[in-house]
Amino acid sequence: MRGTRAGRVRAGLVATAVTGLLLSGCSSEFDSAAPETEEPAASASTSAAPTTWPYLGTPLAGGDATQPVLVVKIDNTSRAAPQEGLGQADLVVEELVEGGSTRLAAFFHSAYPDEVGPVRSMRATDIGIVPSDGSTTIVTSGAAQRTIARIDEAGIPFVEEGAPGFSRATDRAVPYNLVADLTEIEPTAAGGDRPADYLAWGESDAYAAGTPATEIDVRFSPDHTTSWELDGEQYVVDDAFSADGDGFSADTVLALEVDVVDAGYLDPAGNPVPESVLEGSGTATVFHGGRAVAATWTKASPSASLALTTSDGAVLTVPPGRTWIELVPSGTGSVDVG
Repeated sequence: MRGTRAGRVRAGLVATAVTGLLLSGCSSEFDSAAPETEEPAASASTSAAPTTWPYLGTPLAGGDATQPVLVVKIDNTSRAAPQEGLGQADLVVEELVEGGSTRLAAFFHSAYPDEVGPVRSMRATDIGIVPSDGSTTIVTSGAAQRTIARIDEAGIPFVEEGAPGFSRATDRAVPYNLVADLTEIEPTAAGGDRPADYLAWGESDAYAAGTPATEIDVRFSPDHTTSWELDGEQYVVDDAFSADGDGFSADTVLALEVDVVDAGYLDPAGNPVPESVLEGSGTATVFHGGRAVAATWTKASPSASLALTTSDGAVLTVPPGRTWIELVPSGTGSVDVG
């Protein structure tokens, strides 16, 4: 039976979880009702009569939008290959971590794969990525104590290694061998209300008027660039680490320029840990159907929905479908279009 409790779900106080965290000790693992004559208007963001998936904007088609949202932290380096489960994610956010590498926050809501990974640790950046709405839980290997304190303060539940649903694959090297069975984790996670739409979903004439964009290079650091190529109507990653047939095909790619600050501590290898700030406003480029549209993104608070506007101040909606969001470091990152 689906759980409805809020708050974090911790299982890392037992010895086995502590052991698992130590084993994964590389530089990134330290871690009043309405009148009867009145009916409410139909809305994609109400829990009374949800009609679409909040992270896809597509029709429910018999699905249950009140089931828990699980956000899995997934390694995004060559050592993570092959990544498992990404092909079933509704939405993915790519964020900068220490050493110039990136990590993924993959949102699973319409489907729960029985194997996702490799699962890695949380970062403070996740506070701006993951809504503190009581229906969304982070699935993680753990985190630094400073990060855990901030995630707790933000009111975002999480489950970590040691809880049911986690296991270590025998054919992978530590710490890239932690995988999660979301079908086992989902019954223990918070849920019961439909989340607000993550983006303003809808079609827009702005895309037809956009500039051609069939190739996209998103540079996070000198050591990492994510390259996209238009394949039919969707964008695919040229240099993906995903398993064959299990990659994420994006109907839309959002590149958001964000400030990056020092999280205030070092990883075990002595690298400063970055924190991308997904709050406030910044420039954005939205790629869809082989076209690019310049926009401004705004987010009133870490838990608020992300909004996009065009240069003339009009709301820019995002076409329903699978979306990948790139948090591009301001100043040091770049987006090149071909």
